[in-house]
Amino acid sequence: MAKCSCDFRFLLLAAAAAFIYIQMRLFATQSEYADRLAAAVESENHCTSQMRLLIDQISMQQGQIVALEEQRKHQNQECGQLRALVQDLERKVLEKKIDKVQVPVAAVVVMACSRADYLERTIKSILKYQSSVASKYPLFVSQDGSDQGVRSKALSYDQLTYMQHLDYEPVHTERPGELIAYYKIARHYKWALDQLFYKHNFSRVIILEDDMEIAPDFFDYFEAAATLLDSDKSIMAVSSWNDNGQKQFVHDPYTLYRSDFFPGLGWMLSKSTWNELSPKWPRAYWDDWLRLKENHKDRQFIRPEVCRTYNFGEHGSSLGQFFKKYLEPIKLNDVQVDWKSMDLSYLMEAEYVKHFADMIKNAKPVYGTDAILKASNINGDVRIQYKDQTDFEHIARQFGIFEEWKDGVPRAAYKGVVVFRYQTPRRVFLVGPESLQQLGIEHIKTK
Repeated sequence: MAKCSCDFRFLLLAAAAAFIYIQMRLFATQSEYADRLAAAVESENHCTSQMRLLIDQISMQQGQIVALEEQRKHQNQECGQLRALVQDLERKVLEKKIDKVQVPVAAVVVMACSRADYLERTIKSILKYQSSVASKYPLFVSQDGSDQGVRSKALSYDQLTYMQHLDYEPVHTERPGELIAYYKIARHYKWALDQLFYKHNFSRVIILEDDMEIAPDFFDYFEAAATLLDSDKSIMAVSSWNDNGQKQFVHDPYTLYRSDFFPGLGWMLSKSTWNELSPKWPRAYWDDWLRLKENHKDRQFIRPEVCRTYNFGEHGSSLGQFFKKYLEPIKLNDVQVDWKSMDLSYLMEAEYVKHFADMIKNAKPVYGTDAILKASNINGDVRIQYKDQTDFEHIARQFGIFEEWKDGVPRAAYKGVVVFRYQTPRRVFLVGPESLQQLGIEHIKTK
């Protein structure tokens, strides 16, 4: 009995020990969970604090975005108001320069880029003769790019309207080694002419470059030619330039010609012609493009014998090509021709063919390799027949005139005939192999 009582006590002690151990383990586990719970609560509180901070930052940024959006809208409104103000000022300035009763003959635009000194010389030359006829010929300067010197120079003149063409689109040339300048020039021309014809709604525009001086009768000449341009649709443009206008090859400031070769360098075209050209304007080399038959469609250009513009631009995108030989010796007309009293009906297409043919028929033929010597010994006009382009270039080289052809047409030619003065006032006609037939000349002595 005593043994059983002892065993029971041991069992109770073991049970008590086990109970105490279990309680201690439970207490330790509860303490560990409590610590973990406290850490979790603390982490949650930290996350909540961080989230609130982020929410505050996002709210602040959203407020800033709203403020910036409002500022942008306000700036857009201000820009719109400034744009409208500039357009209104431009309109008012233009209205001051154009008499409401006087319909302008043509807008005059000087195409400029980065030559401020050249531009100043050109503007002074224009204003010398334009001031008295400003209502007939409102003056513009169109600058390509952002050269500050050119912009400041143009804006220093109250007598003109300034336009600026900013084009940041990259230029991709069609062939390696091409000058990017020719692509930029073509873009500028299209933009400026679109502005003048479509925004300002001029019926005609005279295009000059920033390296030109004009003759005293420049504006009277173009006013007289405007009537021809409007009445004869076979005339594509009127130019103030003669490629063979060097001093030794000209004589009569009253004489005008038709030409199949686009002269450029101071020229006038009509809005109806620009409507045709603008949609297909080339990416580069616009002047050569105009000389292609497919683009001028057998229409001609009016040009003078004695130039009404002088090109002094030795330095430019063309790198002074031909300047010393062909441009520097150009004769700028110094005679004040009364164009209003001149009868220019002989330049109309139907009349001109007969007029020009009569001049050739009355010229004495010269044959042989020593054409210059023979021509110098003949009194009066002479004509020299050439066989082909090579033959023409050989003869032209002897006289010193332009040898260049474009699309089968020699410079300054009409129906393949190039006319110039030689030992003035004698005229020399270089006649192409098909010229007489095109002019309707029959029974004329040929070699």
